[in-house]
Amino acid sequence: MNKQNNISRRDFLKAMGMAGATAGLAACGNSTSSSANSDSLKGEMTYRTNPSTGDKVSLLGFGMMRLPSVGGRSAREGNEEIDQEMVNRMVDYAIEHGVNYFDTSPAYCRGKSEHATGVALSRHPRNSYFIATKLSNFAPDTWKRENAIAMYHNSLKELRTDYIDYLLLHGIGMGNGMEEYEARYVNNGMLDFLLAEREAGRIRNLGFSYHGDVKVFDRLLAEHDKYQWNFVQIQLNYLDWKYAKQINPRNTDAEYLYNELAKRNIPAVIMEPLLGGRLSNVPDSIVAMLKQREPEASVASWAFRFAGSQPDVLTVLSGMTRMEHLQDNLHTYSPLQPLSEEEFAFLQQAADRMMQFDTIPCNDCKYCMPCPYGIDIPAILLHYNKCLNEGNIPESSQDADYRRARRAYLIGYDRSVPKLRQASHCIGCNQCSPHCPQRIDIPTELHRIDHFVEQLKQETL
Repeated sequence: MNKQNNISRRDFLKAMGMAGATAGLAACGNSTSSSANSDSLKGEMTYRTNPSTGDKVSLLGFGMMRLPSVGGRSAREGNEEIDQEMVNRMVDYAIEHGVNYFDTSPAYCRGKSEHATGVALSRHPRNSYFIATKLSNFAPDTWKRENAIAMYHNSLKELRTDYIDYLLLHGIGMGNGMEEYEARYVNNGMLDFLLAEREAGRIRNLGFSYHGDVKVFDRLLAEHDKYQWNFVQIQLNYLDWKYAKQINPRNTDAEYLYNELAKRNIPAVIMEPLLGGRLSNVPDSIVAMLKQREPEASVASWAFRFAGSQPDVLTVLSGMTRMEHLQDNLHTYSPLQPLSEEEFAFLQQAADRMMQFDTIPCNDCKYCMPCPYGIDIPAILLHYNKCLNEGNIPESSQDADYRRARRAYLIGYDRSVPKLRQASHCIGCNQCSPHCPQRIDIPTELHRIDHFVEQLKQETL
């Protein structure tokens, strides 16, 4: 990154302190609630102002990607239906406590998130919330103009609205990078169509979410004068701030992405502040670091404070499956206590230590699913990461704790992943990798894990 594009840590944190002191605060509803935790909120929700529209947006955004299922899990997993009653309760609670930004997509929760979101939000006045959704035309048949337009109109129908507050081109840079971007949005005239919809007021803010090829990100920002992006959604957290590219050479450090937006005064919407949960399930040594410093603070709250402390962030999305997730995040942002310079350095030390663990950068987004051979790819990768963080990946049968670690891995593997969905069934078709936002070589990782599992079973490690 060019030197002039960098924000020094001191200037950066000085700006964060100013943002924390001057951020607009608005009433967040009656403080009494059926939840026992509602009375312990420190104050009112922190809000940020969108410079292009003047929208006062809650710093906590509700990501509707991991909605609760009737079985109590995330509706992204298995075949369980969304628990609409619980979604309604969580949306009501969120709005009551100041959350007004709700982010969904035609691709979330097996295509049912927009409908559930529309049902829950339509019970509230339309001017009390902002809806964000995406043109998720990933499949080649949706690159056709008429099919992409039909997807857009269906979003309006499912969301029970006649306008979208925040519309995103979904997953810019994924797949074949520039070629796929042009096929999805440029060659078919869809970007021109969306610009016309913004002009007509049916889209109030137009932006894009970015994963993958940084050349596409740079091109769209170079065309900012032409398109006037109202916002951009990026992956940002204290591990990806400086280490995203080191974790995966095809990724881009969040520090670069954020600074490129900030210098153009484009507000950033943040996704993956917890890296798909990885920053709430950190190695025990990192937990000890965080708890020693703030015993009462949750591990996740550190990551949310980091993301929210950036002054040009409009909102930070959290995919919340349970009420306690929502309540913990509300505590972090009601109001936000921006990171001090010393706390910023402390989190960078935590990130340095985390880089010593060779985890697979899976965020459990499930874009790789379904596997045509029934393999539960995210569950396999996440179990490996969990065992690595807990010290249950023995390097050799001569390790002092080998027996315990072997047993923990194998028993946990069978409990986490049914045998017919384990890595041994991967044939290397590679239908998964092109859809991975983290650009993981999934077949290679599955074969590596399967080989490791067989060594544990045969005790040949």
